[in-house]
Formats: sequence, structure tokens, C-alpha cells
Amino acid sequence: MTTFVIVGGGLAGAKAAETLRAEGFDGDIVLFGDEPELPYERPPLSKGYLLGKAPRDSAIVHQAQWYPDYNVDLRTGVTVAAIDRSAHTVTFDGDTLQYDKLLLATGASPRRIDIPGATLDGVLYLRTLPDSDRLREVFTSGRRVVVVGAGWIGLETTAAANMAGCHVTVVEPQPSALYAALGPELGDAFAGLHRSHGVEFRFGETAAEFHGDAAGRVGSVLTSKGTVLPADVVVVGIGVAPNVGLATAAGLEVSNGVVTDAALRSSDPDIYAAGDVANSFHPLYGHGVRVEHWANALHGGPAAARSMLGQRVEYDRVPYFYSDQYDLGMECAGLPSPGSYDEVVYRGDPATLEFVAFWLSGGKVVAGMNVNVWDISDDIQSLIRSARMVDHVGLADPTISLSEV
Repeated sequence: MTTFVIVGGGLAGAKAAETLRAEGFDGDIVLFGDEPELPYERPPLSKGYLLGKAPRDSAIVHQAQWYPDYNVDLRTGVTVAAIDRSAHTVTFDGDTLQYDKLLLATGASPRRIDIPGATLDGVLYLRTLPDSDRLREVFTSGRRVVVVGAGWIGLETTAAANMAGCHVTVVEPQPSALYAALGPELGDAFAGLHRSHGVEFRFGETAAEFHGDAAGRVGSVLTSKGTVLPADVVVVGIGVAPNVGLATAAGLEVSNGVVTDAALRSSDPDIYAAGDVANSFHPLYGHGVRVEHWANALHGGPAAARSMLGQRVEYDRVPYFYSDQYDLGMECAGLPSPGSYDEVVYRGDPATLEFVAFWLSGGKVVAGMNVNVWDISDDIQSLIRSARMVDHVGLADPTISLSEV
């Protein structure tokens, strides 16, 4: 019997298992997840569930009965310790299992802050369901929360804490919010949204030390400029690192993730990678891209499954992500990171928080974000994929359909 093994109990791994069965694979599927939870997706952890607007199981990909119903051997709370490529085996809990094809969907882990006081009680991160459980417990009215990092996770947790009645201060070394994600142009719009809800930002500063009380609980944050910020809770959101330990030890090619081709195949033809851990060649960009967002796991897992089955796969989806903060909803397509564009064109006024931003390079749209404007993400993705020169006037004119630009 052919055995496909999936290492990683998140959205990418669960959707890969689902796709294998949907495509008619009748061999054994073994899905390992190192958490005791059923496989789950992460957006609710910083959005609906954290805000108290959605139940905990809203994050679950499939309910428990789905796995036996589809003959998927789900092993939760089990960590795969090693891969033996020559023997085609994985090792776990002192046991081994042989595979014919292997998918690495091991995700990423939060980057830990390395400063004095980093291990104090009350210094928290957000990556797992238990992390979100803990934040729900500590985000209570009147508490003083310091968020370290003004990226997407930092801002979404800031919104959740603020809406729970906390007093929130955000410490960020860059000159604006979302600097690494969007460049310098859009950060002020998002920071302004939070300031309108009473959030304080300290840009150009880093957390230098966390100070605690005699019981070992955090009480304040000392910044690089010598400012002391009272803190009952600290949330650290300074990015994630791909979980490449297994791949590295197995001798796979690794560079900011597990390196794969456009078919999500690693340097070993029987091992694939998908989701946050995969740095995959992207035909649209002509180089490897590692995308940490939900849509990449949602679509990458199924693409890897089809590739494992021998189908022709070219994973070339335009990267996509979204965010919800207060009454702001946003979708972004493409990769608008600093250095990837030379100008930004707006359709609407960013100050109104109802606009579309387009990042251009050489007159071509490389990314687009719609903020509180809906049903145009597909058009933005079509513009990006077309790689054609666009008319700036038409791009900025809301009376002209994007399909006509």
C-alpha cells in the first residue's frame, strides 16, 4: 500500500489530506501534528476568536470525525524528530514509519525577543490556539498592554486589546506601521486608525528591557530611548521564522524556508513543502517566494497534494492576504515590500480609510490593496498577472473600471 506522510497539522497539511482523497488517492495518509489540537487555521486567532466574535472551533479545519470518515490517520501531539531520506522513513516517539511521498507543512514559529526580562510572566506571543486563549484571558478592561512590533499581528492584537478596554502602546523601531509589509507610504493611515481609538505609538524605538516584580511578572518596558512604559501585559509580534529544522537535518536545500520548484517539490523528488515553510519558485516573479499568509496555506496544501500524485502543477497564485481592525477591512494582493516598487497610486483618499492603493514598478502594477472597498480583488490580481503598462489617470479614477485600465 502506498503511504503519503504529511508533517504539520495546520491548514496546509489538512487541506493537502483533503485534496488527496478528493483526487482519488486510496493509499494510506498519515498526518502528524505536534500540537494536541485538531488541525486549525490561524486567522481567527488574531481576529474573530480573539475578539470574542467567533467560537473556538471556528478555527478548526475539519471536525474530528472527518479524519476517520476519510481514512486519514491523524496523530496529534506527535513530533516528527527526523527524516531518513535513503530509507524513506520518518522517526517519531522512538518509532519509524515508511513513506512513499512526504509533505513538509511545518509552518513557522514566532521570533523570540532576546532582551533582559524576556521570560517574565506576561510576556506573550500569538501563534497558537492556546496563545489566543491566553490573550483573551488577559485582555481585560483597564489593563496596560505594550505591543512590541507594528506589523499585521501587532496591529490586530492591538485592536483586540483596545476593543477589550485595555490601554495600548505600540513600540516599533521603523518610522511607520507596517513598514516591512507595505513600505513607508501606507503606515500613517493604519496608525491614524489606531490613534483615533486611543492607541499610542512610539516609532523609532525598540524594547530594550522588560522589568518585573518580585513574583516574576512583567510590570514595565524600558525602551531604547529610556522611556519606561507601565505594562501589565506585553505582546511581542516581531515576525516568524520558518520551521526548517527537519529539512535542514535531512540535508534538503534550505534558504529562508524549504526551497522548492514551482511544483512545490523540494531538492528530494519524494519530498514536498507547502505553506509558511516553503520558499517556492514563483513563475510570476521569476524567483523563490515564501509567503506567510492564510491563502498560501489554503491553496498551497492542495497544490502540493496534486503534485505528489504526479499531476502537472505550477503553483503561481498571486499572493493574497487580508486584515480586519475595528471597522476597517482590507485585502491585499501581490507583495508590496520596500524595494519592489517605485511609486504608489491611490484611488480615493487614504485619510478616509476608504481607498485602493496600487504599487507600481516601471509603470506596471505589482501589488494592490483595497481598504473598505470590495469586490475588486480579482481585478487587482488580473492587473498584477497581466504585467502590462497601465494608465495612471485611469488607475486613480474610481469611475473607470479596473478592467478598462
